[in-house]
Amino acid sequence: MTGADLVALLPLIITGYGAVATLLVGAFWRNHTAAATVCVFALVAAFASIIVALPLAPRQVTPLLRVDIFALAYMGLFLLGALAVVIFSHEYLERVNLAGEQYYGLVLLAVLGMLALAASTHFVSFFISVETLSVSLYGLIGYAVRRPSSLEAGLKYLVLAGAALAFLLFGMAVIYSEFGTMAFGTLREGLERAGTTWTPLIPLGLGLIIVGFGFKLAAVPFHTWAPDVYQGAPAPISALVATGSKAAMFALLIRFSAAVALQDHASLFALVHAMAIVTMFGGNLLALLQRNIKRLLAYSSIAHIGYLFIPLLAGGREGISSIGFYFASYFITTISAFGIVSILSAGESEAENLEDYRGLGLRRPWLGAALALTMLSLAGIPLTIGFMAKLYIFAAAAHAGLWTLLVIGVVNSGLAAYYYLRVLAALYLRPAREDARWPAPDAASALLLLVLSALLIFFGVYPTPLIGLAGHVSALSLP
Repeated sequence: MTGADLVALLPLIITGYGAVATLLVGAFWRNHTAAATVCVFALVAAFASIIVALPLAPRQVTPLLRVDIFALAYMGLFLLGALAVVIFSHEYLERVNLAGEQYYGLVLLAVLGMLALAASTHFVSFFISVETLSVSLYGLIGYAVRRPSSLEAGLKYLVLAGAALAFLLFGMAVIYSEFGTMAFGTLREGLERAGTTWTPLIPLGLGLIIVGFGFKLAAVPFHTWAPDVYQGAPAPISALVATGSKAAMFALLIRFSAAVALQDHASLFALVHAMAIVTMFGGNLLALLQRNIKRLLAYSSIAHIGYLFIPLLAGGREGISSIGFYFASYFITTISAFGIVSILSAGESEAENLEDYRGLGLRRPWLGAALALTMLSLAGIPLTIGFMAKLYIFAAAAHAGLWTLLVIGVVNSGLAAYYYLRVLAALYLRPAREDARWPAPDAASALLLLVLSALLIFFGVYPTPLIGLAGHVSALSLP
């Protein structure tokens, strides 16, 4: 490995050493704020190092990792999202009286797994990255050890992550037995040589890998773990799972889809097409029944993965750039929503039931307005970033001629509006309980929430810069 390779890997190296430094601070100086400060510094330094690595892109660093514009763009998104999660986490851990020294080290290790996933071009790096992310999340999801629901959520994620890994490994083994390779690039060459004369093991192996992705992305029918995990995990970690974890897996799915030429193989295309439909309907219909806001957001995230399958199937530069824009929108909106849950949570329980938000918009107008904006954006209401994100992916579907998915996506957006607007009804149409006590956010959380809300509106009104960036990344990433 050369010096240039090390420079290209600086975001991963800084994040990894930052995790070690954070854990050492926790071991020798048990100070919550100190550990959080080291974590924030590591995330900011890793983000800054992307600028240093940018001139070297694209660069293949060993057969395992490819540091290109696509990977660096997603790395930046993960680091900024994790930084927002850490800021909300500091106040949250203080309010619920949890020690934070180990927490921030685990967050950095989870982010390290996400960064490696974005750059993975080999089944070995795929496996190592997924395990780094998953093992870190086991501890983070079950971090609130005094709450049985948190421990239960950690155990469920452990079992389901093990099941997903079993499918992935079995699929990888089958593909290796057929082609003798674990590199995505060589796999594509093998599939092109095979043409249409596939042996039965090829669709079996590829199908098992897609099922593994389905588990990790909580696509229907592999979604059953998501609501319980989101509900039981600490609110900031629910945000991390909903955004960074899923986006990292989806970034790798984009690379894998390009390697296997998803659009050229009818059986794979039909499998993902069916998953898109049932995931949109499953997530939205089940969300209609929820009175718990964390479970509602969990089913909402399932539906959003269904929407994201549409531009994946559309392919091309427009499809890939619309996915990038959609994830930027989803990060801003979802982290903001879970951030408000974190701000309002205190003691042994979290503010997760809709009754806990009754009258919030009347008693705390700016907090209520921030939560209302996130719901409107998730519903895809105009003048929010969520509307532009959905419009972009539907335009990609129309450009690719995926009219069935386009119509189903629009219908599901209408279904989703009901449960998002139900949250607004709780905020503004019902008076607050007499015993309602909502903590005030600290300065850092309040400022971050203000920034996220401003971005949500700004990119909803003027999305051109973000759309241009997503298009530029797509143009430089695809052959």
